[in-house]
Amino acid sequence: MTPSVDALTVKIFADGADKARILELYGNKAVKGFTTNPTLMRQAGISDYEAFAKDILKNIPDRPISFEVFSDEFDDMGRQALKIASWGPNVFAKIPVSNTRGESAMPLIKRLVQKGVQLNVTAILTAAQIDEVVVALKGTKHSYVSVFAGRIADTGRDPLPFMVQAVKACNAAGGMEVIWASPREVLNIFQADEIGCHVITVTPDIIKKLGTTGKDLGQFSLDTVKMFYNDGAAAGYKL
Repeated sequence: MTPSVDALTVKIFADGADKARILELYGNKAVKGFTTNPTLMRQAGISDYEAFAKDILKNIPDRPISFEVFSDEFDDMGRQALKIASWGPNVFAKIPVSNTRGESAMPLIKRLVQKGVQLNVTAILTAAQIDEVVVALKGTKHSYVSVFAGRIADTGRDPLPFMVQAVKACNAAGGMEVIWASPREVLNIFQADEIGCHVITVTPDIIKKLGTTGKDLGQFSLDTVKMFYNDGAAAGYKL
């Protein structure tokens, strides 16, 4: 079957921290939410975390947005998460599955769930982490379980079994949605859709590639040949 963006049920969230691109993607009906993290914000040259977040929220008050804590101590993570959550009803506080010492964030996650904080638990890469996060999020009204499928694939492992496990567990628990994080190509969007994954975070570069979805492969081949020819001619190569 020819893939179609219009037929997708998985929600596409844009991943990034460039304000201009975020606002541009806000105008794209295919983009249903946004995520960011301290690494992306640093790469974008953001120096004032809170000012950036509140500026974005003034422009995007009606779609889910995740902002991540950046402390390494759980008490301070909790303080940051409560502050982030106070910025708006569409805000999700992003909590890593552990701190840098490998200590589990599950006790903190449970405490935040009891306080009604909407969470996005991130940096999940193992089957055991999926199970423990789902247990820790029990009782949440709306939170995300962010499994880094792309990073799993980078190790030579098939991420699909992990993602299927997460989808089944979250559907059974209720109140949680699975995010297919760190996709590497447009195909991942359709893989996520096929297994019933709820959300996939996508970089602006991959979102641009959605324009080739369903393109005739014969025509795509011809376009590729033309590209090689035109670039060779433009370079003035001679033999």
